[in-house]
Amino acid sequence: MLLYVDAQFASPYALSAFVALQEKGLSFTLETLDLAAGDQQRPDFARLSISGRVPTLVDGDFALSESSAIAEYVDEVHPGPALYPSAPRARARARQVQAWLRSDFLPLRQDRSTEVIFYGPTAQPLSAAAEHSAARLFAGAGELLAHGGDHLCGDDWCIADVDLALMLNRLLLNGDAVPDALARYATRQWQRPSVQSWARRPRPPRVATA
Repeated sequence: MLLYVDAQFASPYALSAFVALQEKGLSFTLETLDLAAGDQQRPDFARLSISGRVPTLVDGDFALSESSAIAEYVDEVHPGPALYPSAPRARARARQVQAWLRSDFLPLRQDRSTEVIFYGPTAQPLSAAAEHSAARLFAGAGELLAHGGDHLCGDDWCIADVDLALMLNRLLLNGDAVPDALARYATRQWQRPSVQSWARRPRPPRVATA
């Protein structure tokens, strides 16, 4: 298998797909694309991925983009530890969280890009809109984790834990205030070996992003 990711190893979605493959114990090769240079717009890649975005997984003669679709696909067709809970309601909750984190919190994502995680913090204060996003994130995450377990769905880890921890770490690893229980959760999730395998990858020099 081949996984296309960004050359800076800063995409939260590429991270999620990478962790999914690692957790399943699958053998794969990484291919990097320089997004700032427009590599994702190359005709060959655009045809392959359809969406023209990373991550894109190539499994034999099948190519698939979008990180949550990749996680669901490898979980269904490849053996290994489960990426999603087996109980229908818990599995639906994990998918809800993934969709929520990918479609919401734009002001927070703009003020705290993932470069603050992988390249170092920024001194830029949060805008009022980003502070509102952060408050909504804390309220939602607090409710989701109110059961007191180590993971989103209780005692068992799932791929949505990676996505939720990363969103919290946009703030936590930048030095912004995060409620203690959520900070402990995000720190615990970030120490998972599959996540650290991504976090510790050598990266090219920092470049400006929109």
